[in-house]
Amino acid sequence: MAESATPQISADAAVSRGRFNLNRAQVVDANFIEFVSHWDGTVDRTARWNIHSDTFGANLDGVPTAADLRELFESQIIARHQDLVSREMRARNEGFYTISSAGHEGNAVVGRLTRRTDMAFVHYRSGAFMAERARQVPEVDFIRDTMLSFAASREEPISGGRHKVWGSVKLGVPPQTSTIASHLPKAVGTALALQRARRLHAQVEFPADSIVVCSFGDASTNHAVSQTAFNTASLATHQRLPMPILFICEDNGIGISVETPEGWIESAFSSRYGFQYFRANGLDLIESFNIAKQAVTTCRQHRCPVFLHLRTVRLLGHAGSDPETEYHSFEQIEAAEARDPLLAGADLMLHSKLLSAQEILDLYEGVRRKVRDAAAYAAKTPKLTSAKEIMSPLAPYSPDAVAKEARRIPAAEERVRIFGGEEHFPENGPPKHMAALINLGLHEILIKYPQSIIFGEDVARKGGVYHVTTGLSAKFGLGRVFNTFLDETTILGMAIGAGHAGLLPIPEIQYLAYYHNAEDQIRGEACSLQFFSKDQFRNPMVIRVAGWAYQKGFGGHFHNDNSIAALRDVPSLIIATPSRGDDAVKMMRTCMALARVDGRVVAFIEPIALYMTRDLHEPKDASWSFPYPAPGEAINFGEGMVYHPEARDVTIITFGNGVCMSLRAAKMLKEKHKIAARVADLRWLNPLNEQFIVEQASASRHVLVVDEGRRTGGLNEAILAIIHEKSGGKIHAARIAAEDTYIPLGPAADHVLPSERQIVDAVLKFST
Repeated sequence: MAESATPQISADAAVSRGRFNLNRAQVVDANFIEFVSHWDGTVDRTARWNIHSDTFGANLDGVPTAADLRELFESQIIARHQDLVSREMRARNEGFYTISSAGHEGNAVVGRLTRRTDMAFVHYRSGAFMAERARQVPEVDFIRDTMLSFAASREEPISGGRHKVWGSVKLGVPPQTSTIASHLPKAVGTALALQRARRLHAQVEFPADSIVVCSFGDASTNHAVSQTAFNTASLATHQRLPMPILFICEDNGIGISVETPEGWIESAFSSRYGFQYFRANGLDLIESFNIAKQAVTTCRQHRCPVFLHLRTVRLLGHAGSDPETEYHSFEQIEAAEARDPLLAGADLMLHSKLLSAQEILDLYEGVRRKVRDAAAYAAKTPKLTSAKEIMSPLAPYSPDAVAKEARRIPAAEERVRIFGGEEHFPENGPPKHMAALINLGLHEILIKYPQSIIFGEDVARKGGVYHVTTGLSAKFGLGRVFNTFLDETTILGMAIGAGHAGLLPIPEIQYLAYYHNAEDQIRGEACSLQFFSKDQFRNPMVIRVAGWAYQKGFGGHFHNDNSIAALRDVPSLIIATPSRGDDAVKMMRTCMALARVDGRVVAFIEPIALYMTRDLHEPKDASWSFPYPAPGEAINFGEGMVYHPEARDVTIITFGNGVCMSLRAAKMLKEKHKIAARVADLRWLNPLNEQFIVEQASASRHVLVVDEGRRTGGLNEAILAIIHEKSGGKIHAARIAAEDTYIPLGPAADHVLPSERQIVDAVLKFST
């Protein structure tokens, strides 16, 4: 059915219902009823539709059966009434979400043609897709679940009232919020991970021919994050890597109020390298079904990226709060409403004699009653009523299980194979600096967790910029340690996808400053997943980040970033920073346990300036070189370290590079000024261990916080606030922090970062 053949509502009919009615949901509803009620069947297009009976399409590949069409049409009606009733609920203050699927109901065909084992990351206008996929799992009450979601009900099965999201464990749909296009990189990451996950025997099993479904709007294709995903899919195809992803662009021609130039999507994607492109009129069930079937089959059989360009129409504005008349005339609004896919569906049912007019109206009103009944039920269900309840799935932590897992010893025979014999076990070797110890620790992690993978820029043969991953790809193969494209959004999207596929990803971000290029993959996607799914979906990962300041040979802002404010602002993200090599190994074991046991996302920030540090007080004293910790040793989550615990004059609370500086300053204070300073290494920077901070602050007369981060947005602000709140202002505390500036190149950096001299001077001020 060509787009021009879509049934049209006459202008006179529109006028008769009140052309300037601002309640367009009411108008669209009345349009459908009037169209069906007044259908006279004067044009017989039965032969054109090729539909005669329930079994007509059984032996004709690509032709939907009558049963297909009836159920697809019903799913479209279900989605429509959910949209209409959501606005009724909002008017009664019983519902809290009005972005609708109206006009996009053609996506129902994809819900029918894909399987629930084809993980789907969907557009927020995917009501009909979800209704149709729900048919694959009869115990899912899709109407009730959606109304519970609109009502922010605690009984809603996916998010428990935390957000209106399309999502279902049983339907293979991770919850997706409305952040524009940010779900595309993780969808690509999942597609990339499917084959690797099967090869590594990951816990989550997908059939060998599974694909990944990813839908989005036309406006979203212009977003940088979507371009990253498309580029990665193309590059993967160029490298002959399996990329079984079905991109579905639901093109309604507008993003809120900004129109997409006509022909732009087809021009941009019809000949995109590596993609198979299919275009269908989403207002026509038969055309959509047949072309979508070709697209799904191509993706499933050829394991390549497929772009299904589904032409749709947007009805009811962007959302209930969107006054569409501000940017569209009533004539334009009516023109869109006349292309309503439900009108096209009714026209098909009637001309094909699949349903009579009365049967359609009975179906339509019957669904309306079901949806309204479900809405009435949802409105009476309990809501979330406390911060504790709301946050309960945000940051799960099982301390005993995590501690046990962190101390679990890898298989001895595999250690022998990798290290070349017991005599070569790293714990039997001499003390080493941090970079070497982390490298050995990563060897052990890859042994302990067969589903773990390490990836990032330059991590394979080169071994990373600082050679921390040297030798790993040679020992474990490029299937487990591999280079990625130079794009942090891709790296983190791949990590999320790998987590969805049952792997334990350890992505590397080459420098802390580079994280900011892709922050929303962690903030908006990875760390929100457990919150929005009641911990039913997880994407565990440990992100290794080379960071902090004081790097002398390769400085400047991008290689000396001292700001973690953006990471600390991410709910549930764990941030760990070791100051010495043995701590790094033991903390990494716990980080992996947190990911493995509780599905947590961890940022493990490694101080670049301490990678090769061997000495502490004097050249060649080797005081900052440490033996490799034996398997079974770990540092508990949140556990700090205290140096000179007997000291009572002053407590220096610090982390990372600040630990070495503070220890050197403490030696100077002791020898020259007879001041005894204890030094407390936080190790874990988010969440902060408030009990540890208060205990250390209370152990001496004065407290100095040494933060290599900035005065504004640094840890120092939070630490001082904790000390003040818990002590009632009775503890004398001060801080040293970096200036609120980017870090300049070369020796100039010394003027904006904390120093040992500043630490000594600040402590001496306590006694004046």
